[in-house]
Amino acid sequence: MAEESRYEKLKENAKSKITEISPTDAAASMKSGSGVLVDVREKEEWNEEHIPDAIHLSRGVLEWKIEEKIPDVNKTIILHCGGGGRSVLAAESLQKMGYKNVRSMSGGFKAWKTLGLPTTK
Repeated sequence: MAEESRYEKLKENAKSKITEISPTDAAASMKSGSGVLVDVREKEEWNEEHIPDAIHLSRGVLEWKIEEKIPDVNKTIILHCGGGGRSVLAAESLQKMGYKNVRSMSGGFKAWKTLGLPTTK
C-alpha cells in the first residue's frame, strides 16, 4: 500500500480538529438562517455552477477577506469546496483566526449535487 501523501496527512490532521456536517444539514442550516455557506472553490468552479445564496471566497483569499464578509466570529460558517479537502483546511484556518462555529461540508459540492440539492449558474 502506498504511503499517505503529505497533503493527505495535513488534511487528516485538520479533520481531527474541525467539525464536518452533511450536505443535508448544511442545507437545513441555510434554510433556517442559522448558518452561512461559503464556497472556497476557485472562481472558474464557482462560475460553472454553485449553491444558491452561498458566498464565494476562494481558498486563496479566504483568510484575507473573511472579516469583511463575516465579521461576527460567533456566526455559524459552513465551508465547502469541490470534494471536501480544501474546506477542511479552510475550517481549521478560520478556527485559528478565532471563528467559533466553523463547519466543513463533507463531500463538498459533489456530494451536494449527488443528493439533488439546488444549484445555480
